[in-house]
Amino acid sequence: MSLINDIDVQALKETTTAVEADPRLGEATFSVNGAWQGGCRLTAQTGALTTGGERDETRVAKYTISSDEPVALLGTDTAVSPAEYLLQALAGCYTVTLAALAAAQGIELKGFRLALEADIDLRGFLGIDPTVRPGLQQIRVHLDVDAPDTPREQIEELVALVEKRSPIRDTLVNPVDVATTLA
Repeated sequence: MSLINDIDVQALKETTTAVEADPRLGEATFSVNGAWQGGCRLTAQTGALTTGGERDETRVAKYTISSDEPVALLGTDTAVSPAEYLLQALAGCYTVTLAALAAAQGIELKGFRLALEADIDLRGFLGIDPTVRPGLQQIRVHLDVDAPDTPREQIEELVALVEKRSPIRDTLVNPVDVATTLA
């Protein structure tokens, strides 16, 4: 097994080859099931994960996720806010994407750090100004990549590729269909 950045490079190549041969193997469906806990609080659990048409029930209720809002935003500050989860999702996806892409290119990372910030204007959420979107206005990601044996230009190209290939970043910067149904 060849590990670069704790990524099994051979497994990555085999996965790429398998998905190239059968694109259905690259299809995945994540799920979460949640229940309101009053106020701004939600408790959710992971649901089944479906990959390549196969449903994996071992993830059902494996992890519990709670959310709330800070007191300044009408919550009780008992858990991470949805906006912070969104930043975590982006940071986590950048981590997976950066480590895997670097490994695929033979770039050995000594480490990296991410700092993320997001701005929101509550006038949109509160319905005060219909010209203000209720969503985040901007997300800023600062990366500090430590790869001493790699020229900065190559790291810049790697980061540009991370921006292009990160599934969560793509979800944030491009419209995605969100279908809501009422039981």
